[in-house]
Amino acid sequence: MNVQANKVLDAKGLSCPMPIVRAKKAMDELKSGQILEIHATDQGTKNDLKAWVKSVGHELIADTEENGILKFWIKKA
Repeated sequence: MNVQANKVLDAKGLSCPMPIVRAKKAMDELKSGQILEIHATDQGTKNDLKAWVKSVGHELIADTEENGILKFWIKKA
């Protein structure tokens, strides 16, 4: 994945809902159109993050999983 993030959030080792809580806080620091890259290890984050992004109007650009690390790229609305 070759997306240039404006900010990277390391949420590895955190259980839900903390990756979402941290993502919300990180998004508050970004401007509209900027991209947040999130790294997480809790499998529940996959569904929770997708639901959160949809509910607040941001755009999930991409998501991957490699070596147990979930990576998400979210564009701020």
